[in-house]
Amino acid sequence: MTTPYFVALFHLLLLYSFGFSVRFKESRKSGESNCREKERQALLNFKQSLTADYGRLSTWTDHQNNTDCCNWEGIQCNHQTGHVILLDLRCLDTHYLTGAINLTSLIPLQYIQHLDLSNNDFLLNHIPQAIGSFTNLQYLNLSFSAFSGRIPFQLGNLSLLKYLDLGTNSLLGSVPFQIGNLKQLQYLDLGGNNYLSGEIPFQLGNLKQLQYLDLGGNYLSGEIPLQLRNLKRLQYLNLASNTLSGAIPFRNGNLPHLQTLGLGGDFYVEAEDSQWLSNLHSLTSLELTSLHNLSSSRQWLQAISELIPNLVKLRLVDCFLSDTNIKSLFHPRSDFSTSLTVLDLSSNVLTSSTFQLLFNFSLHLQELYLRGNDIALSSFLFPNFPSLNILDLSWNNLTSSVFQRNFNFGSNLRNLRLYNCSLTDKSFPISSASTINSSSSLVILDLSSNLLKSSTVFYWLLNFTTNLQTLSLSGNLLEGPIPDGFGKVMNSLERFFASENRLQGKIPSFFGNMCRLQILYLRNNKFNGEISHFFQNSSWCNKHVFHNLDLSYNQITGKIPESIRLLSELEDLSLRGNSLEGDVTESHLSSFSKLYDLDLSHNSLSVKFVSSWVPPFQVKTLRLASCKLGPSFPGWLQTQNSLMWLDISDNELNNSVPAWFWNNLQNLGWLNMSHNNLNGAIPDIPLKLPYGPSIILNSNQFEGALPPFLLQASGLLLSRNTISDLYSFLCHQIIAPNLATLDLSNNHITVEIPDCWQSLHQLLFLDLSHNKLSGNIPISMGKLVKLEALVLRKNNLTGGLHSSLKNCTNLIMLDVSENNLSGRIPSWIGERMQQLRILNMRGNHFSSNFPIQLCYLRYIQLLDLSRNKLSKAVPTCLNNFTAMSEKSINRTETQRLIYGYNITYDEIYGPYASFDYKLDITWVWKGVAHVFRDPQYNLKSIDLSCNDLSGEIPKEVVCLVGLVSLNLSRNNLSGEIPSEIGNLSSLESLDLSRNHLHGRIPSSLSQLDFLGKLNLSYNSLSGRIPLGRHLQTFEASSFEGNIDLCGEQVNKSCPGDHTTAKPEEAGGGDGDDSVFYEALYMSMGLGFFVGFWGLIGPILIWKPWRIAYLRFLNRLTTEIQL
Repeated sequence: MTTPYFVALFHLLLLYSFGFSVRFKESRKSGESNCREKERQALLNFKQSLTADYGRLSTWTDHQNNTDCCNWEGIQCNHQTGHVILLDLRCLDTHYLTGAINLTSLIPLQYIQHLDLSNNDFLLNHIPQAIGSFTNLQYLNLSFSAFSGRIPFQLGNLSLLKYLDLGTNSLLGSVPFQIGNLKQLQYLDLGGNNYLSGEIPFQLGNLKQLQYLDLGGNYLSGEIPLQLRNLKRLQYLNLASNTLSGAIPFRNGNLPHLQTLGLGGDFYVEAEDSQWLSNLHSLTSLELTSLHNLSSSRQWLQAISELIPNLVKLRLVDCFLSDTNIKSLFHPRSDFSTSLTVLDLSSNVLTSSTFQLLFNFSLHLQELYLRGNDIALSSFLFPNFPSLNILDLSWNNLTSSVFQRNFNFGSNLRNLRLYNCSLTDKSFPISSASTINSSSSLVILDLSSNLLKSSTVFYWLLNFTTNLQTLSLSGNLLEGPIPDGFGKVMNSLERFFASENRLQGKIPSFFGNMCRLQILYLRNNKFNGEISHFFQNSSWCNKHVFHNLDLSYNQITGKIPESIRLLSELEDLSLRGNSLEGDVTESHLSSFSKLYDLDLSHNSLSVKFVSSWVPPFQVKTLRLASCKLGPSFPGWLQTQNSLMWLDISDNELNNSVPAWFWNNLQNLGWLNMSHNNLNGAIPDIPLKLPYGPSIILNSNQFEGALPPFLLQASGLLLSRNTISDLYSFLCHQIIAPNLATLDLSNNHITVEIPDCWQSLHQLLFLDLSHNKLSGNIPISMGKLVKLEALVLRKNNLTGGLHSSLKNCTNLIMLDVSENNLSGRIPSWIGERMQQLRILNMRGNHFSSNFPIQLCYLRYIQLLDLSRNKLSKAVPTCLNNFTAMSEKSINRTETQRLIYGYNITYDEIYGPYASFDYKLDITWVWKGVAHVFRDPQYNLKSIDLSCNDLSGEIPKEVVCLVGLVSLNLSRNNLSGEIPSEIGNLSSLESLDLSRNHLHGRIPSSLSQLDFLGKLNLSYNSLSGRIPLGRHLQTFEASSFEGNIDLCGEQVNKSCPGDHTTAKPEEAGGGDGDDSVFYEALYMSMGLGFFVGFWGLIGPILIWKPWRIAYLRFLNRLTTEIQL
């Protein structure tokens, strides 16, 4: 959101830099400067930390004829002292620097005044604290360079700084208040980082020289500090797209020179605030986001209306504005047609009438954004915007006739966005395509995420426009092949996106004949045929510009031809999830010098690279899962210094991992080597993992102890190995700052659980199940206060649950089943762990009663206390289990709670943290133990079987209408089965066997349509087993051991089944059953009478029918005899 003023300001800053350039180029010509050796070596060390520079630093060499670093590209020196004072490596084209740079290597440049590393890719590296040692800096620009981590507070030491730009990175955490010490600062940009959180430090009000302040596009909260009133020179203030709140602190006379204003948050809207706004006479750009009270404030709407004649840009996003509000802003007396060029009214509640209204004020409007409203256009409502370049109507419900007749939004329209507008094939009638005005100006068209199905849209496009450069059809329902005519006509197309459809047939070879095509995404369709057809039947006239190809998740077959190397400019190649076969060798990839993303996973390919091969590329992302890399570990990976993401899982690798590989982990953010046969111990080396990677090594043969350096990971998954020791891993007093997930299940750990978990205080998921751990659960586990899942199933643990665990109040899953734990079930489980969804304590020695406090677990879905020694009655408070009392569960909310992203996670665990650990639950389901991988969120079960519970089944259980499985078998329960048990309409499994229940089986059981397993055996039940629906389908084993039961299911007649009831007994003993059978017999008699006389009667009485019937029998007899 820039204005002409700030363009001028930027140019002045460039001239400021250019002043250095002129002076020092002249000084180099005169031979007066000669850089210092210490500084020259620092620059060379900095270059070494880069993995790619595309030749930009070719002059940075150690050759004898090039020792003066003052002559190197991007460097300027003081002509008197030889000290480096300017380093400008900003990228102005596609040749950006790449690598996890080491800024600390530049510390010897103590006299540097100007440092610009913007528009590069530094792989989410952190800005080091040492940045504060460059105390002579006046200009620092690290924007658009993929930095992550916290903003170092040491920046507050740079007292001479005038220009600071850290915008559009992935920085997180709070804004350091020490920035308020930079009293000479004129330009401060921290916008567009998305993850900056906390409050705006009031110390920023000390920056009296500040003219430009951008904190927009973050997650800042709280109130705007009053001290920002002091910034009297401020001309640009952007606080939009945040979650700020409270009062707006500015009053009349504050910020008088403001030209650009952006505010984001649910502020209190006061009348006096509107007075301040209306007096900002220099304002040319206004952005208000998420100001939900705006629609109800007449004063604010009036103030904005008065500003409109001077505004060039106006954005009112997510402010609950209606058509009425817009009419009050743009009333007929308004005259702003000569100034307003950008209007954004997205995410409001506007309709088509607003769209029509804007036509009256559209003379110079160049950009119009109306996404996320209730606009439903028809072909009769097309206003013509003569100057419009960009129109965004995404997330509206446009009518099917929108593209019929005279479709034309303006002769200068270049960018039309109709994402998710419910468009169908009827929206693009071929019959009218020849009558509509061809849009020769349109170059970008987004029709993704609609309901398009047939090839109609392709034929419509051929008639509508032939000058498209970018076309997106992804996320529709498109079927069939892409018409050949599309490739012949769309010669201007540069970017084509058609992923997530149902397109079929061979991949059209005409894409290789579209000479401008650069990007082709056809992911997740149903394309088939051999891949060689695609590569070998094209001219590939676009091979010098074609750089992105994604054909993943189709049905493509055959061998990858070596002719693929013709596409020498490829940067991103994905063929994942097809049926490709054959060998992939060095010759296939020998020309891909620019490749940075390669994905060949999940085919039937064999990647056969010579171990000593040195690829011409440096990939950042390499996915080769299931590519038969083995049996030897791929040695050529040693050459890949830019790797951030590596997946070589399921590759039949059989040997040990070489030492050099572990040393290269320092740049990785994601590593998956699971499902191989890698063996040996992971070496204990002093390695730093600055990116907190996710490391997935499941299903291998790694053994011994784990080295402490792995504690720096954000996720460590090592299940199904032969790890045998935990102590050396956990108890070295090394803090695990990023570890969110630790899965060591199914290993050979036989010792006691070490009591040193305090160093893993950030842990979210811990799984130590299926080992042979012994002893007590250690006290220090109570330090894991962020823990969401604790799984200790299937070990040899003894003792009780230590009270320190009550500090783990965020637990969603607690599984201590199949151990030797004893004592009472602690009451604090219900009192403190009220987020629990899954509680599994089966197969232990817990005794005493079922604690009533467990009824506080209102979100519980899976409760298993079976196979313990619990006694006394089942509490009557089971109806407090709210989640089980509802037939449906908000699955999205449950998933969000377990795996959901939290804004603080990036700050704590790093940008590569993996939270996709799946909860493995062993659950006895319908009498059989099953493993549920990331269990069904609609699975709700109570299992209290195999205890010593007594008393009656509480009637309150019938309130749990969402319950799917109930098992109370093998206890000492007595009394009758609750008569309203039929209310449990979701029940699929019911086991009440081997108790002392008596009385009749309630007839309401027949109402349970989903009941698939029923076991009432070995009780003292009596009377007739109810019939109805499918209840009679259960076998006799479901009822055996109840000698007084009778009925069809047990093949035993009930008293009175074969005798005629006396009249006086007819309404007696059998109750509902006798009435039922009386009605049944009467219906059978009546049916026989009607059927007999309806068919046989006419034959006997009416002669023509009788003759016809006898003739039919004669013919039938004759045919049978023949």
